[in-house]
Amino acid sequence: MASPNSPTSHSATLAEILSQPETWRSSLLELNRDGLLEKVLAQTESRTEWLFLGCGSSFYLAEAAAASWTLLTGQRARALPASEPLLFPNAAFLRAPNLQAVVISRSGRTSEALRAATLLSREYRIPTLGITCAAQSALAEICDLTIPLLVSDEKSTVMTRSFTSMLLALQHLAARKAGNQEFPAAIETMAGHFSTLIHPLAARIEAFVADRSFADYVFLGQGPFHGIAREGFLKVTEMSCSYGQVFHTLEFRHGPKAIVGPETCLTFYLSEGSNKAECEVLAEMKDLGGTTLAICNRANDSIRRSSDFVFELGAELPELATLAPFIVPSQLFGFFTGIKKGLNPDHPRNLSRVVILD
Repeated sequence: MASPNSPTSHSATLAEILSQPETWRSSLLELNRDGLLEKVLAQTESRTEWLFLGCGSSFYLAEAAAASWTLLTGQRARALPASEPLLFPNAAFLRAPNLQAVVISRSGRTSEALRAATLLSREYRIPTLGITCAAQSALAEICDLTIPLLVSDEKSTVMTRSFTSMLLALQHLAARKAGNQEFPAAIETMAGHFSTLIHPLAARIEAFVADRSFADYVFLGQGPFHGIAREGFLKVTEMSCSYGQVFHTLEFRHGPKAIVGPETCLTFYLSEGSNKAECEVLAEMKDLGGTTLAICNRANDSIRRSSDFVFELGAELPELATLAPFIVPSQLFGFFTGIKKGLNPDHPRNLSRVVILD
């Protein structure tokens, strides 16, 4: 890692990225305090369809949470940007029976999230659950129930530990709703395991970025990993002002692969259930001359042959418990790419910490 006098040594963003394993454990303790989880489960017991809403990173979080919810509970779940119910309510199926809305906002002050929560609650009489990292937020005043993860809040503009902590909290809630006692324990195991990997991972990514430059960044994932791929793209775009794109892994063959060349960096979020099909795309992109990064739980010989950089979590976990740690390499990649370009990821260009509209 960098010397004490380097531009990374006093970065709030880097400190918050590296704090994630401990923050995850602390936020889960916070989630289970004072009977809040039981209250949420009791009040949402009759809900059979779930709508997750957010803006920016919170929308990509909503996508990953919705996929996790369906896979853990078997219930129908979907995600929308918070702006969609405001602009196209008739396309959002807001009158679906037994619908429960979850509104995600780190600050609890994002204008579109607040307006969406108000619309759902007052006009459509849809029960609303807010999740935020702020105390006494405007979102909490609107929603019927709110989960505040105060320990996960951040100084930085870019969402990092707040994203992963809120995702884990929603996965934990889904597991509890499904009566799955193993998944919450798996999250604890994952946090402890990842705490031994995160600092060596940061050093490897810093060295990898120092030796290479790219014109295009592509992020690929399927199923619950697609939302993670979208968040990975956003981290690199926000912190390094780089051009990135996101696709479902197998969709990348259908036209987009035309851009692949030596200046293309492709990050693959590899699942275990669909590993063979995804690894075929990985090998194909490597053969086309792209630089490939593989993020996976277990790396086989095929993955290693086809990858310029491999992050292997290497843990005995349910696949959904890997989503949060899988986003961390892209957070670090965005950070160190921004530093290399002479930017300050603590103060990304053209961005504010909260989007508040007049």
